[in-house]
Amino acid sequence: MITGIKGTRRISRATAVAVTSSALLATGALTAAPAQAVTTPSIVAQGGYVMNNSSGSTLYTKAADTERSTGSTTKIMTAKVVLAQSNLNLDAKVTIQKEYSDYVVRNNASQAHLIVGDKVTVRQLLYGLMLPSGCDAAYALADKFGTGTTRSARVKSFIGKMNTAATNLGLQHTHFDSFDGIGNGSNYSTPRDLTKIASSAMKNSTFRTVVKTKSYTAKTITKTGSTRTMSPWTNTNGLLSSYSGTIGVKTGSGPEAKYCLVFAATRGGKTIIGTVLASTSIPQREADAKKLLDYGFARLG
Repeated sequence: MITGIKGTRRISRATAVAVTSSALLATGALTAAPAQAVTTPSIVAQGGYVMNNSSGSTLYTKAADTERSTGSTTKIMTAKVVLAQSNLNLDAKVTIQKEYSDYVVRNNASQAHLIVGDKVTVRQLLYGLMLPSGCDAAYALADKFGTGTTRSARVKSFIGKMNTAATNLGLQHTHFDSFDGIGNGSNYSTPRDLTKIASSAMKNSTFRTVVKTKSYTAKTITKTGSTRTMSPWTNTNGLLSSYSGTIGVKTGSGPEAKYCLVFAATRGGKTIIGTVLASTSIPQREADAKKLLDYGFARLG
């Protein structure tokens, strides 16, 4: 008898749960709960955008189409243009000119500390461009891959290629007037556009390899033909060491740009890519990016 009573209670409770569940399903309350559980984050950066890299679907926006200075995140397009060259030889050597060195000194710019007269391969220049954010490496690449009889003509030609690439991606709010982000008043993009540039660049295997590398040591050829082992270049993207699954892509900063970060991470076979522009510090741009990545992965489930 006692056993029978317990059984009856169990049946009654199960019936009640079933009835309640049916009612919730009918109102849509159960299906709505998971979406409500993912709270849209608040970030300090003035602009932000995140998308599902495989589908291109938007996961987060904050002033995503507002044009802003991009700092060295510009170099994503620099690398993309170089890697898009026909018959590209990554092992071709480029001789470092005094002007590249003078340029970074003049502008107090980030540099790869390339040494005048050294022969450096295109591949090495890409690491020098993307890891320590070398403006000297950017200059060398623009000079190498632009066309013209003078250095200024070649640089202008290369920047033209950057703008053509932006147009070809259908970007309405992006313009480059520099090869490295040290602009002349007309170098800008948006969180959405920069994310699309990075997503396109990430289709290239060399680009993917470079931007996920934490440290790289180049061996260059000196004027006398000997081998110089450069000091290691360390990637300025702190997420590579602090956020599991990070695969890139590029930092940026400047008086006008503030602190920027284009980021990408893969977890569970899903890749999220995004951008924060005009954050307040290096730690803050990384904190903003981590929030957006967590949110993106939660959205994708």
